[in-house]
Amino acid sequence: MNTYRHTQFGTVNVVIIIAIAPLTFLPAWVAGAAPVAWLILIFLLGILALFHNLTVTIDGQDLHISFGIGLIRKRFPLDQIESCQPVRNSWLYGWGIRLTPWGWLYNVSGLEAVELEMKNGKTCRIGTDEPWVLSAALQEALDRLGGSSDASE
Repeated sequence: MNTYRHTQFGTVNVVIIIAIAPLTFLPAWVAGAAPVAWLILIFLLGILALFHNLTVTIDGQDLHISFGIGLIRKRFPLDQIESCQPVRNSWLYGWGIRLTPWGWLYNVSGLEAVELEMKNGKTCRIGTDEPWVLSAALQEALDRLGGSSDASE
């Protein structure tokens, strides 16, 4: 049962890769290094496939994030999440998967995120273009999970 699913398009990543592609591919091609040019193009297309979007899903047990075509993904068990709140990242932390002073950041575009505080004391941030909606959906899932465990005790 999905309670939340949202895919954010990685505008920044896509624009940067599309801008870089001809600036790297064409000089190598013109210089007569066709194999290098093709390797550059394949590499950039691979990065584009991996990081063109970020999908966040909350089901009854977990929060899942999945980048691009789904090869890079992570699962956060809801019973390990203490709290969440919308936050704004500095542009210095960039996009992609980064280690920041607040823990790991998973982001494809923009500066908005939801910070997860885990029960083990660690934190991480999940980038989103709808931080208040994601935070509310996650809090609702946490409340529902907490209520169901209280009822069984």
